[in-house]
This record gives sequence, structure tokens and C-alpha cells, in this order.
Amino acid sequence: MGKSIIKIFLIAAMLLAGAAQSPPVWAQSAELIGAFKQSQTLYKQRKYTEAITFAQTSIALAKKEFGEDHQHYANCLNNLGLLYHAQARYADAEPLYKRSLAIKEKALGPNHPGVATGLNNLANLYQAQGRYAAAEPLYKRSLAIWEKALGPNHPNVAQSLNNLAELYRAQARYADAEPLYKRSLAIKEKALGPNHSDV
Repeated sequence: MGKSIIKIFLIAAMLLAGAAQSPPVWAQSAELIGAFKQSQTLYKQRKYTEAITFAQTSIALAKKEFGEDHQHYANCLNNLGLLYHAQARYADAEPLYKRSLAIKEKALGPNHPGVATGLNNLANLYQAQGRYAAAEPLYKRSLAIWEKALGPNHPNVAQSLNNLAELYRAQARYADAEPLYKRSLAIKEKALGPNHSDV
């Protein structure tokens, strides 16, 4: 997968996870809010090594404030995974994605949009490693969750369709990819307008 596609996915994943927004309302301490803000600022500046330090601090603080089984702790794990993923540190990102996903499934239920985001991130990691057989069921499950939670014509569904299509394209499964691309495009055009930059 090309670096530009990975960049697009990571930005989309951060938005879907709520990580690129202002500090979370759930952050109780000023220290956690500060670490969270700084991590996101550095991520946007592509200063991943520096961002990792603040993401690790966020994890430690979220663990202290919420415990290891809380969705906010899981979000912090996921965000560190995204930083490692952006650096192609896949062996470091994978256990973070898996732990975050497990926590979210337990805390939120298996059909929550937060679970869909976690599935998508893990699938993208596998795709980047050429582990297509491992990625496909995760992308499909993520898509099903988004469709059920948001309806079949939501922009998040379009992004999920596009991610699955990219997986098929990477495997030269063009007949499988084409209808997904077309459906994704139709959703984006309807939701965002035909001249939007994401279309």
C-alpha cells in the first residue's frame, strides 16, 4: 500500500477514533489533557518520536485515572498504536491495537463503532504487512458494524468500503474491489457533494 494511502487511512482512523479532536471531555486531570494535546499536536506535525513520549504518558495517566479495562485507556493504547504504525513499527503497534480492541469489545460491546475503528486499524496494519487473509475478515466486520450503527449511506461506511476495496486492489482482486469503490464514491458524493476534496 502506498504511503499516501496509509496517510489517508491514519488520518481517517484518528478522526474515527476521536483522537484528532480537542482534548477529550473524559480527561480528568490537567496533566492528562496536556499530554493528550501535545501528542496530537506532534502527530499532526509528523514528529512521531516526540509524540510517542506524550502518548505513553497519556496511557500511564489514563491507567491511573480509569483503570486498564476502561474505554479511555483503550483509546490511549490505540493512539500509541497509530503512532507506531505511522513509523512502520508494526510489531510495536499490533499488541496495542489488539489490547485496545479487546478492552473496547468488553467495555462497549462487540457492535459498537469504537470496536469498528479498532478492527479497521488492526486490519490496516495487517494489510501494510501483506497479511491479507488476516485483514479481510476484520475489514468486513468493521464494515458490518458501521452499516448497522450508522446506516448504509454514512461517510464512515464509505471509508470502510474504500479500505476493503484497497485490500482487494492490493491483491489484484479488481472484480471484488470495483463495486466497493463505486459504492463508496456514490455515498461520498451524496453525503459530501461531488466537488468535495474527499470525493
